[in-house]
Amino acid sequence: MSPVPTRSRGSDDDTRQLFLERRRRARWSPWRWVAGAVVVLGLVAAAVWLVFFSSVLAVSKVQVTGADVLATADVREAARVPEGRPLARVDVAAIERRVEALAAVRDATVTRAWPDGIRIEVDERVAIAVVVRGDKVQGLDADGIAFRTYEEPPTDLPLVQLGEGADAEAVVEAARVVAAMPADTAAEVASIAVTSVDQIDLALRDGSSVVWGSAEDSDAKGEVLAVLLAQDDLDVEEYDVSVPARPTTR
Repeated sequence: MSPVPTRSRGSDDDTRQLFLERRRRARWSPWRWVAGAVVVLGLVAAAVWLVFFSSVLAVSKVQVTGADVLATADVREAARVPEGRPLARVDVAAIERRVEALAAVRDATVTRAWPDGIRIEVDERVAIAVVVRGDKVQGLDADGIAFRTYEEPPTDLPLVQLGEGADAEAVVEAARVVAAMPADTAAEVASIAVTSVDQIDLALRDGSSVVWGSAEDSDAKGEVLAVLLAQDDLDVEEYDVSVPARPTTR
């Protein structure tokens, strides 16, 4: 008769230890997930506090670029950047609106410069003509917006001369007339006499004059005038481009 195999005591102990280890792992497995979740939530909470509420990433620097007509200090004053506030909570759109309210600013872009700065990029208006109103000499941009003053009229910019019947719209049209010309042609214009939006005349620096007519078709009129001025063999006192398809000279 074959002997019945027996298990050693050591083998039984190993099996029991394995069983107990499995039970222990099963019992603590849910708690490991809970502990992990608590750690993750703690890290998220710390990150939120650091970014949105602490002074570690608060605004301490304001950089202004693109300011020429305006002083940097004027841009900073208008921007009213809340220094000391957490950078993530700064309303950059509101800062842009405040800067763009400055007459000399055509457009402004405000961005966060981590870890503690605000960057303000200013696109200023460019004067293409000047107008005298009372005792003020004002620079006009291409849209006819008066955005700066001069002590004396610049000699390199056309002077807009307003007749008695000229209104604010006439000033805008005069500026658009200059903007419609090629740069070389605009440089030849000494002054623009505006009686109304339908009666605009130019005085050139060589002493000749230009009948412009209304502000309509200014792009075409500017191109035609440029061609006429390029013809050096012409001895002309007056150019008439009021009908750009049929310009005349005399």
